Amino acid sequence: MLKEGTDYYFNTDGLMVFTKEYHQKRGYCCKNQCLHCPWNYRAKKQYTQIKK
Repeated sequence: MLKEGTDYYFNTDGLMVFTKEYHQKRGYCCKNQCLHCPWNYRAKKQYTQIKK
C-alpha cells in the first residue's frame, strides 16, 4: 500500500510524483526519466535537424 508523503506526493499541477523511497522499494529502474530516480537515469534526447 502506498503512503502519501513517503511513497508519493502531488505536485503543483496535481500530478502524482513518486519519491526516491518508492523507487528503491520497487527495486529497478523503469527508464522513464522519473524525477526522483535513485539510479539517475537520464536518457539524452537526440534531436535531428532537417537540412533543406
